[in-house]
This record gives sequence, C-alpha cells and structure tokens, in this order.
Amino acid sequence: MSNLSTTSDDILASARNLIMSGGYNGFSYADISKVVGIRKASIHHHFPSKVDLVRELVKRYREDGQASVAALEQNVPDALDILKVYANHWAKCIEDASRPYCVCALLASELPSLPPEVATEVTNFFRFISSWLASMMERGSRQGALNLSSEPHVEAEAFLATVYGAMLSARAYGKPEVFGTIMTPALNRLTPIVAH
Repeated sequence: MSNLSTTSDDILASARNLIMSGGYNGFSYADISKVVGIRKASIHHHFPSKVDLVRELVKRYREDGQASVAALEQNVPDALDILKVYANHWAKCIEDASRPYCVCALLASELPSLPPEVATEVTNFFRFISSWLASMMERGSRQGALNLSSEPHVEAEAFLATVYGAMLSARAYGKPEVFGTIMTPALNRLTPIVAH
C-alpha cells in the first residue's frame, strides 16, 4: 500500500496549516497553490469554493476524531485512563508542534464571521466531543473510575473547556508544558480517592 497522499488530501493539509497560522480569512487559494504546487484551477476542481474546502476539512477532522475515540474506547476499558490518553494526545501534539492547536478551536473563535455551512460543521465537531466526553463521564461514574462533582454533561463541558483553555494558554505563552500544568489538577480532581 502506498503512503502517497492524494491531491485533495494535500490541499486539505495545506488549508489546515494556513488556518492554524492565519484563520479562515487569512488564506486564499493562491496561498494553497504556492504550498501544494498546483494551479488554482486544480484546487477549484477538488473544492469549488473555500466554503466547500473548509467544510470538508472540518467534517474529516470530526470523522477522524470519531474513529480515534472509537478505537480508544475499544482498547482502554477505564474511563479515567481514556481521559488521560485524550489529554496526553494533545500534550504530545502541542509538544512536538504537529498540531499545536485544534483547527476547530481556532475556527470556533471566528464563528460569528464564518459562512453558515462552515460554522455548522464547527459546532457539530464540538457537539461530538462534548457528547463523547459526557458518555465517558457517565461510564466512569458507573465504573467508580471517576469522581464527579456535577452531572456527567456538566463535567464533560468543564473538561472540554479545560482542555481547550490549556491549549490556548500553552499557545499564548509559547510554552507547551503549560498544557500539562493545567491538565494535571483537572485529571486529579476526577480521580477517585482510594481508601487504604
């Protein structure tokens, strides 16, 4: 099997990087053309408009996330461990700069100015993550693996806000370790106290 990516994958990867550095309005097809080394007409062939391109990028991002969490749930039975793996995934992405910030988080900060089709996909991404985290909180509470002080859906939103806030702080300070500094107490708070 070949590791060669398709032109549309290259276009999407380029768009993701450009959004990460300049936001939705900070790039054009001319920028992608330079990065990927193809004519603008070729980009339009794959994605007729910027809305189509970014909508597909976010949709794939969500689908990749759905596949990743499904695999994680199959391989890691304990809900607390799943949350730790999720946090560690982001810690590693921030540390090695492979994904120093979630593209959907960046787009969410621009939500009022995004085209409605893109805004809907971004909102769908956050609904998916929130729903998944709520199911983990519920499962962990049932297992006795998580210590919840609020309803599972509230804990899920708080954890999601902590992950994305930690990501933003690490980016703002230019220090990847800030992410772990913030996430460690958040995970500790969810860890049940074991009586000896």
